[in-house]
Amino acid sequence: MAITDWPEQERPREKLLRLGVHALSDAELLAIFLRVGVTGKTAVDLARDLLQHFHTLNGIFAASMVSMRQVHGMGFSKYCQLQAVMEMSKRALGEQLHETDSFTAPQQVKQYLQLSLSQLDREVFGVMFLDTQNRLLAYETLFEGGLMQTSVHPREVVKRALAHNAAAVILSHNHPTGVAQPSRPDQQLTQTLKDALHLIDVRVLDHIIVAGQHTYSFSEQGML
Repeated sequence: MAITDWPEQERPREKLLRLGVHALSDAELLAIFLRVGVTGKTAVDLARDLLQHFHTLNGIFAASMVSMRQVHGMGFSKYCQLQAVMEMSKRALGEQLHETDSFTAPQQVKQYLQLSLSQLDREVFGVMFLDTQNRLLAYETLFEGGLMQTSVHPREVVKRALAHNAAAVILSHNHPTGVAQPSRPDQQLTQTLKDALHLIDVRVLDHIIVAGQHTYSFSEQGML
């Protein structure tokens, strides 16, 4: 049965207009994006196939073109569209953070970092450089490592903070293993960077660990 044959109140687009975007399931949101299904399957069926294959929305966005095309009905065009949607979301959040005090918008900061880091299969360390009003000046990935660890050099972090004339920073890295809890080396690194940046009057507002859909904030846990 085609979606157009469904009762109107159950169709994803009509449901969105009637109840709002938050009332839709992941599959229904994907179906609106996909627009059409394939022979014998509606767009909702195809969306469910994607979620079954990749498990989560993050998994879908992180998928390579090769793995995406393993799902019947998904090709080059839809893969490009998914990547564009992800990048637009990240840029839109970045624009908000350019105008907003990051210290008063922790959820937006977490969302921005999740879009930047949650899909990666290697450990990456990045820094958000902020002005005197805690607005985003720039975000840079400074170090990349293997699946389990990366080497972070405080001198390079200090150098980039000076280059941006930053007044504060938010440190970030991902845990590809999926566990957001900080390790002892994570805690030691945070203190080392905090001490190094203090010498040039740059404050560390937070260190956020991203692990898939989960985050850990050093600031919220009282660890700064």
